[in-house]
Amino acid sequence: MTTAPALLLTGARLLDPARPETLAGAAEPDSLLIVGDGIAAVGAAAVAAHPDAARAERRDLAGRGVVPGLWDHHVHLVQWAIARRRVDVSAATSAAQAARILVEHAQRTPPEPGTVLVGHGFRDALWADALDPQLLGGAHPIAAISHDLHTVWANPLALRILGRDEHEPVLREQPAFDAMAQLSALPTATTDRWVADAVEAAAQRGVVGIRDLEMADAGGAWLRRRAIDGFPRIRVRAAVYPHDLATARERGQRSYVALEGTDRLVEGGEFKLFADGSLNTRTAHCVHAYEGLSGATAHGLEVNPGAELEQRAREGLAAGLVPTIHAIGDQAVTRALDVFEALNAAGLLGPDAEAATRGRATAADATAAVATTGWMEHAQLVDPSDLARFARLGIQVSVQPEHAMDDRDVADALWAGRTDRSFAWRSLADSGARLWFGSDAPVAPLDSWVTIAAATARARDGLAPWHPEQVVPFAAALAASVRSSLAVGNPADLAILDADPVAASADPSGDALRGLPVAATLLAGEFTHDAL
Repeated sequence: MTTAPALLLTGARLLDPARPETLAGAAEPDSLLIVGDGIAAVGAAAVAAHPDAARAERRDLAGRGVVPGLWDHHVHLVQWAIARRRVDVSAATSAAQAARILVEHAQRTPPEPGTVLVGHGFRDALWADALDPQLLGGAHPIAAISHDLHTVWANPLALRILGRDEHEPVLREQPAFDAMAQLSALPTATTDRWVADAVEAAAQRGVVGIRDLEMADAGGAWLRRRAIDGFPRIRVRAAVYPHDLATARERGQRSYVALEGTDRLVEGGEFKLFADGSLNTRTAHCVHAYEGLSGATAHGLEVNPGAELEQRAREGLAAGLVPTIHAIGDQAVTRALDVFEALNAAGLLGPDAEAATRGRATAADATAAVATTGWMEHAQLVDPSDLARFARLGIQVSVQPEHAMDDRDVADALWAGRTDRSFAWRSLADSGARLWFGSDAPVAPLDSWVTIAAATARARDGLAPWHPEQVVPFAAALAASVRSSLAVGNPADLAILDADPVAASADPSGDALRGLPVAATLLAGEFTHDAL
């Protein structure tokens, strides 16, 4: 017996992707005992025999389903927190309409002097009109960020505030990223308050953890937030970008090692590199040229060209940081796999995912070399000959199923004749690749049920399923959205549901899963959301 807090959940239908049989039929209500921050006993008999069961606080779940706590494996959390408060232009079907929404908003609520009114979420790939800065008017500084975060569109007043060339109103890729950083430069206290709100909202959807790929110093930001009294709890894997490598090295931040002073809630994430751009901007690097484009950019944008991508990955590994490579087009995916092939051959990466560092208490316990597998972000268009390489190289793939719902029309237009291998999550899974699901918030909502619905239905907005042959079974989709199981010794990270997700997954529209109600969320045995 211990003196740690104990919580006994009775009448719980335990739905665990690590035990597929629990998702195959009607799971019978059972019991689960939490002692301290971990799962201490599972099943009525084991609970009855446990010395801490008698003193535990009891919650009768009345047959509610319980799943492991959900993870979003690709989030830009500051951008998501801010985007929730920006002007939404995602419904616009033309540049003129998006601009009208922004101009009218500025007329009703003018931005403070010296600041820019920012819209978010435009999708211009199929628009008939251009991103003309004159559409944004000249009375107020106005800018808009595309839904994929790879484009910024601004009028001269906004560009002047940003200190940028007024004759370049459309910024793409790195210039866009730089402008977004300027547009997001709010007082730290404001940003942290908005991030706290976003964390609480995520908990209300059953989310206990994120991979935070914020382009600023995510590790430093989370060290600060964890020191704030009462800041909402969430598990974080904080990525590092090349421009912050020196800072991370000085801090001792390494992949999969907990950062000191964070109560083991924050650990070092991967080293984020880019191989290309995005589909909507036509900068995803592809084997086939984009229709209507010619010249050096006809096939998209090759970021970190030649040997540069591998060299940067080696620099990260030398600092104990595992590379993850953003690759969307099929040419970029092949390049990224070539880099991982070379790193594996050099003994810098291998098949033992995360085992070399997992469980070490602090960065001081870790060595610089990290024997683990590489990661890839997105993999939206994959050459069939590359499918088997993911499993052979042990690559872990972070994919965003809701992107397929957002971009199905764009893919049909820009990747015509190749969409049978775009957003091909089932093909990747069947090839043996290890998939992890995420949102890329603010590109899509930070809501794992939206993500799972997109993967299992491939449908939204009343439309027919798009390439239904790529539907992922519910059990596999849930497994790609969690990082633990409902087994003794695991962290007590749980989501308690007010509806049956297995039954909801049978809805061909995906709507039942998208709106699945969450009654409570526990992280390390403590409620982060409680509506029981």
